[in-house]
Amino acid sequence: MRRITRIATVGVMSAALALSVTACGESSTSSSGTSSDSKGAKTAIAYDIGGRGDQSFNDAAYAGLARAEKELDVKGTEAEPSDGEADADKVQRLTALARAGNNPVIGVGFAYAPAIKKVAPKFPKITFGIIDDASVTGDNIANIVFNEEQGSYLAGVAAAKVTKTKKVGFIGGVETPLIKKFEAGFVQGVTDTDSSVKVVPQYLTQPPNFDGFSKPDLGKAAAQGQLDKGADVVYSAAGLAGSGAIEAVSKAGKWNIGVDSDQYAQEGLAAYKESILTSVTKDVEDSVFNLIKSVKDSKPESGEVRYGLDKDGVGLATSNAAFTKMTDVIAAVDKAKKEIIDGKITVRTAP
Repeated sequence: MRRITRIATVGVMSAALALSVTACGESSTSSSGTSSDSKGAKTAIAYDIGGRGDQSFNDAAYAGLARAEKELDVKGTEAEPSDGEADADKVQRLTALARAGNNPVIGVGFAYAPAIKKVAPKFPKITFGIIDDASVTGDNIANIVFNEEQGSYLAGVAAAKVTKTKKVGFIGGVETPLIKKFEAGFVQGVTDTDSSVKVVPQYLTQPPNFDGFSKPDLGKAAAQGQLDKGADVVYSAAGLAGSGAIEAVSKAGKWNIGVDSDQYAQEGLAAYKESILTSVTKDVEDSVFNLIKSVKDSKPESGEVRYGLDKDGVGLATSNAAFTKMTDVIAAVDKAKKEIIDGKITVRTAP
């Protein structure tokens, strides 16, 4: 029986308001910290925009939580974001999860930085993890970060090798420094491999509008626009919106490059899997699991915890047999990976 508790939070609720939960008939957990299930270790993740089911970033975090529940015998709680929420909503969400006795409490995505900055000092005995942000620090904060630009460089190598039109596309969900790391690595990988290949970049929204991470129709329209311009490989770093891009590219018979999770293997994208040449993976699953394990072992991680190519924290998925059969492409990718690890190639983090 799956024991993960799921919390849905909408708007800013008072600190005393009980949060509704559903899973296997468990009792509700209130933000005052009382619960009918007070035994055993408890941990929680608060999802980023798009929530669980995005076939990408959030789902990778969920996989880490589910694995921890199975292997470490912890009880997990999931907290969903609401559309257009403010930082105050995130503060309330993290506060409720901490008061309920969860340790660690993990914010999935850089958007949780302001909330963790406010909440973590109030709960010094609880470890707060934040994925994709190193700006907020503290003795009880673990900053889980990745060298996305390195994995994206490898994607650029692959794209430059397989394109026939000499045009490839990059779709970023929201134009933030994080997503620009994906763009920078991808563009550099393309141009280092074949300078005659043109990269067509496009962002779906600008902050503070984060719809570019949550609305598939935006990704679909952007991908179609890139296809119309002649792109035959499209790399999307856009969360749930990326699924729309994958659909459009698949229907056009062109190549997709996925992001964060191995999107070829995602059930929700099964209809388009043959078009997903590869994906730039971030080992979010292991990072979540490792943080939970560190707390359970009484050796909680804190400070910057970085995952790069050298630790297989980022990379390219090889689930699609069509990709692995491209021996010249695989050889070029492997060569680039070694040169990055050896320091012969320094990948830019901004375009």
